[in-house]
Amino acid sequence: MFLNVHSSYSLKYGTQSIDQLIAAARRLGIHQMVLTDINNSTGAVEFIRECYKQGIAKEADEIHRGNIPYQIKPVAGIEFRIDNKLLYVGIAKNREGMRELNEFLSHHNIYNLPLPEVPPQMENVYIIYPFHKTFNQTLKANEYIGVRGKQLNLLYKHPLLGQKEKLLVWHPVTVGDKITYRLHEYLRAIELNTLLSKVAEEQKCDPDEFLIPEAELTQQFEQYPFIVQNTQKLINSCDLSVYFEDGNTPTSKNKFFYTGDFEGDKKMLRELAEEGLKYRYGENNEEALKRLEKELRIIELKNFCAYFLITYDIVHYAMYERGFYHVGRGSGANSIVAYCLRITDVDPIDLDLYFERFLHEKRTSPPDFDIDFSWDEREVIQRYIFERYPKWHVAFLGTMSTFKDRAIIREIGKVLGLPKGEIDSFTDPTKERENLLNATYQKLLAVHRYMKSMPNQRSIHAGGILISEEPITYYTALDMPPKGFPTVQWDMYEAEAIGYEKFDILSQRGIGHIREAVQLIKKNKGRAIDIHDFPAFKKDQKLNDILKEGQPIGCFYIESPAMRQLLKKLKCDNYLTLVAASSIIRPGVASSGMMKSYIERYHAPDKVVYLCEVMKERLSETYGVMVYQEDVIKVCHYFAGLDLADADVLRKAMSGKYRSKLAFDELVNKFKVSARRQGHSEELVNEVWRQISSFAGYSFSKAHSASFAVESYQSLYLKTYYPMEFMVAVLNNYGGFYSRWVYVHELQKTGARVHLPCVNHSDEVVTITGKDAYLGFIGIQGLEEKNIRTIPQERKANGEYLDLENFVKRTCISLEQAIILIRLGALRFTGKDRKTLLWDVHNYLGFKQKKVNHAELFKLSYKTYQLPALADSELENAYTELELLGYPLNYKMFDFLKTPYRGDTMAADMHKHLGKTVRMVGNYVCEKTVHTIKNTKMWFGTFLDANGDFFDTTHFPNNTPMYPFKGKGCYLILGKVVEDFGFQSIEVLKFAKLDIQMNPIAI
Repeated sequence: MFLNVHSSYSLKYGTQSIDQLIAAARRLGIHQMVLTDINNSTGAVEFIRECYKQGIAKEADEIHRGNIPYQIKPVAGIEFRIDNKLLYVGIAKNREGMRELNEFLSHHNIYNLPLPEVPPQMENVYIIYPFHKTFNQTLKANEYIGVRGKQLNLLYKHPLLGQKEKLLVWHPVTVGDKITYRLHEYLRAIELNTLLSKVAEEQKCDPDEFLIPEAELTQQFEQYPFIVQNTQKLINSCDLSVYFEDGNTPTSKNKFFYTGDFEGDKKMLRELAEEGLKYRYGENNEEALKRLEKELRIIELKNFCAYFLITYDIVHYAMYERGFYHVGRGSGANSIVAYCLRITDVDPIDLDLYFERFLHEKRTSPPDFDIDFSWDEREVIQRYIFERYPKWHVAFLGTMSTFKDRAIIREIGKVLGLPKGEIDSFTDPTKERENLLNATYQKLLAVHRYMKSMPNQRSIHAGGILISEEPITYYTALDMPPKGFPTVQWDMYEAEAIGYEKFDILSQRGIGHIREAVQLIKKNKGRAIDIHDFPAFKKDQKLNDILKEGQPIGCFYIESPAMRQLLKKLKCDNYLTLVAASSIIRPGVASSGMMKSYIERYHAPDKVVYLCEVMKERLSETYGVMVYQEDVIKVCHYFAGLDLADADVLRKAMSGKYRSKLAFDELVNKFKVSARRQGHSEELVNEVWRQISSFAGYSFSKAHSASFAVESYQSLYLKTYYPMEFMVAVLNNYGGFYSRWVYVHELQKTGARVHLPCVNHSDEVVTITGKDAYLGFIGIQGLEEKNIRTIPQERKANGEYLDLENFVKRTCISLEQAIILIRLGALRFTGKDRKTLLWDVHNYLGFKQKKVNHAELFKLSYKTYQLPALADSELENAYTELELLGYPLNYKMFDFLKTPYRGDTMAADMHKHLGKTVRMVGNYVCEKTVHTIKNTKMWFGTFLDANGDFFDTTHFPNNTPMYPFKGKGCYLILGKVVEDFGFQSIEVLKFAKLDIQMNPIAI
């Protein structure tokens, strides 16, 4: 009877989740509901599925209680509104009706068209209009009028009584009770950005829009029984049961075939894999061939050929038609088929990677490939995918944010009309203790507790794309976010529940570093680099020596302070150790104590005590520590005797991805029973299980780490042999761990002559010719985008600028923009100092005059004046660079100091002062805040000394004020030199920022 039910997916309107709605309906004995969220179908399939699942789950309990079990009949549709004005509700008769509704809404979302007052004809959809007194619209065969109980008196002698079969019971459901109605009012105020007291009645639902017993609802219409009958007839004619599938393993909805049929896919995949096998391993590699055959058998068995071929198609297009570079990572790197198809560059045989971590006979969902492209090339690949597959068959995965962020407290405060100062104090984490004593703050927290788990807004997944066998619109309407690609209205969890697995097309700046460095090397040095020659890179002693020193600034994944420290502590000088480091650096591993344990065992392998020979044989590479998820699989397989498929199922379950505790307990029991059968004692079995359970939650995919390590080596190779070009590429692609000035500093250390931007030499980005590198116009604070583009374009089209006047006329630059460039020295080619140029530019642009941008027949002369000598200083210019670039180029931060003191000890000499208290002066680079077990804060700092070398500091709570750092600048540091596995750092005792010279222009 309930034709118009809203869930919390009616964003900032409905207040109840799908589960809450179903539970409330069961309590009231309701047998039928139609979920019709506002302008979306996010919860439609979830609602249908959960109604059936809850009905099945409750059946045994109902029979036990002596009740007749029943099933809530779920029906779904969409409520269509414009600016909160209800136009009509569409209800799907069947699966085709759901598709029609979704495509109708999707069309208007994608093309940004307003919804029509009257919808088009949809063969499998009922349309219901809200009743009003003057309603006189001609109704089509599938159109009806919904009448509320309180509107029945308006039917007296109404013309619609001549069409009795068109009238339906209309009882919208939006809230659960009086409390959630108040929550609804808060949501509306937040949505409308107004005070709670100013939300108009027409912007809210009616206070009685909650579920009531069906008998109570039909009683309201006892004078009009035909309306009840019409409603029941309409619901009875709807059937969406096809959306429910028994069990917890829905069938795959991904595209079934790549070539058109299974045999074609099977043949194509085998041919490509065998061809790639020769490329990767040469002729007659028996081990590789055996592994390939094993994988192909499982891929064919699970009917996942299309998934591999679609991924291959994406990578092939990127490599051979666009010349793009990619990195295939994640568990997909466990596959030799993926390696042979060049989806990944990780050799699974070389690293003893288990295919079962990626795919096995007991896996029900397709595997998941993560493919990274350069940050500025990913959209090209995404567009290719959308053009490659039919409309409605491809879409971005959505995401759903909630109100859990405490920042929503600010929004609640605003709708209550609280002063800004009071709201600021409520959102200040340092005042949490005193705020908890404040009654108003308690009220805000209470409101937040009700809404924090509710959906707030739909958005787009970072890179997940769905490619569907049938139109995705059977399951969802599509949005069109600013990114410009159709996007489903639910997230990855609902996608998995329906049966979709995403193709992750991701991006990262590190690939851009590598790609541009290779291009610059070819242009600047005339050398073509095979950046995919990884086997040669990992054997290069020079690269491994540099890796061991722990100073790979700019190199992907290994440049952060924490990673540099770890590399030095491990004395990492090989690929396998780097793979391990890439895994144990993760926060969960470090906090669990695994990192420390691994380092200790790494340096004393002869002292490692293994539980048994099997553990020694299988975990010797990682010294008995289960660093990788593959290690968990190894132990389950070789120690306990589980087959590799069951071992991976257990591994997945232990990482928190198993929903059934009963099924998990069965797996644990199976592990122990099987382990005992291998002849292991009860004590040993329990201890091995304890270690597995303690490590499994933190373990990381070895294949994922290996993919990162390959890219790290590629970056390291380029930085080692072509440091100038590599650092220019890092600067032009941004995205590194450190601030931009650190990479400029690294570029200068390579021997490059780095110049300030120049209108006659600079482009938009940093350029390098020989050893001369010119900073680009991007990054100059306040310089407009049009000038960043126009200045180099005009120079390339019509030659270098001749003088200031020529520059001004050709670029049509404004006075304010010209001043920025002059102050930064970008017109120094004129031979005039900055002050003189600032005077001159006012002659041309100081008065309003018509600007021209065409060749002059005659050059007009301007009267010149003899100026007195104008003072100019390095310090003033350095301050200007600091203002406009964010850093001074050739004037070190140390040169700003009032004191000439640079410390008693330099970073390179710290090893000579172990255990001693020293004084150092460091230029602040970055810091990291961590919380101790006692919930106090401590900090780790990174600095550069006056020689340009890095050193690191530790600030313990007892020796540190509330927040020790005071922004960019140089600090005087008093502390003790300590060493941990060969890595020296400073335990800070005293810490203060040093005073600097004032800007001469401000004096």
